Amino acid sequence: MTLFWIITAVLVLIAIAFFAVPMLYGKEYDDVASRDELNKAFFKDRIHELENESQEGLVENRQELVSELQQSLLDDIPESEVKKSVQVSAGMLLPGIILIVGVSYGMYASVGGIQKVEAWHDAVNRLPQLSQRLLGDNAANEPLSDQDMSDLTLALRTKLHDDGDDPMGWLLLGRIAMANRDGETAEMAMKKAYDLNPVDGDIQLGYAQSLMLSGKPGASDTARQLLRNVVKKDHTNVQALSLLAFDAFEQNKFEQAIAYWTMMKKLIGPDDSRAPMLDRSIERAQERLNADDKAKAIASGSAATATTEAAPKVGAEQVKQQVVATISLAPNVVMPKQGAIIISVHSADGAPMPIAAVKLPLTTPFPLTITLTDKDSMMPQRKLSSLNEMIVRARIDSDGNVMTKQGDWYGESQKVMLGGDTKVLINKQY
Repeated sequence: MTLFWIITAVLVLIAIAFFAVPMLYGKEYDDVASRDELNKAFFKDRIHELENESQEGLVENRQELVSELQQSLLDDIPESEVKKSVQVSAGMLLPGIILIVGVSYGMYASVGGIQKVEAWHDAVNRLPQLSQRLLGDNAANEPLSDQDMSDLTLALRTKLHDDGDDPMGWLLLGRIAMANRDGETAEMAMKKAYDLNPVDGDIQLGYAQSLMLSGKPGASDTARQLLRNVVKKDHTNVQALSLLAFDAFEQNKFEQAIAYWTMMKKLIGPDDSRAPMLDRSIERAQERLNADDKAKAIASGSAATATTEAAPKVGAEQVKQQVVATISLAPNVVMPKQGAIIISVHSADGAPMPIAAVKLPLTTPFPLTITLTDKDSMMPQRKLSSLNEMIVRARIDSDGNVMTKQGDWYGESQKVMLGGDTKVLINKQY
């Protein structure tokens, strides 16, 4: 803001200079000299006319007329020449200078929007403070007002105008726009962030969410692919699973929706405040699924036979469709005061997305033996029994949040065949 006022002062000084310099240092003038120059011009013109008239024979006494002109020119020259000049005092310039300054700043104050400029600079200066209030640990206790959100958006736009290669800045702007229900700005900002850093999970998630809100043709397909990429890299991303679940529900793919919500329940645990909402969502999807199945059964006339052929095969066959893991602790492992034990089954290639998982209380004694079956599968479409070979992982979750791993102790088994037994030693730390 200081630079702006310096520039305006320089421009006003230039305007004053254009006004004052000609008045203070104007040319001296001499009336006599000006009259002499005029007489000389008349004399030369008259001489030229006499020459023309003499050549045409209109004048016989040319020399006498020339002598008379010369004499009249001499008569107009005074004996002493006096030069005159006008002196302008600084006091005479003062009203003009005051007028220039008053008009310049008065017009700017009237039509220049000085209040908006000051508010803009104030918002830019408050950017760190507003960002901290939005993203800090105390954000829930100090929510931003509508004016604060507007100021934060303005400050972010200014920052990104100067530094457009900041993907996290664009991500934050997109999140604020979504909170303000500004879908166009949200999609634009998220697209910018994605173009700058297409592999970041948070950016992929934000861009997918903005595409879902846009409702544009083909946008949902792109959003689903982005969300699947997020879950593939981080199977504990509850927000991505939630978006996939609601999208599947809207697409009438109720089995997928139930699978995603069930996976979320396993991740967050029964004590989480979101668990009742997930239960209601699963119940609603199950009701819709049962209604669809009933309608299909009635339409095909095979409702009775559909329930009789799916029963047998329990005994020895079921034993083959499981894996038994014995989990033990290394001597150097320090158990946290709170948290949980998470045991998961993964495909043999070590993919982070679990096929089945179990969450046990931290008070469970070690060593422990657990049997994982199809009942522990994360998704109905891909059960534990679909794997011929697998890996079992065990992790001590120290904060009760499955989305964070830093500092957690974990272990991993060797590859084990379906129906086999394996051992896992927890001896590594993230």
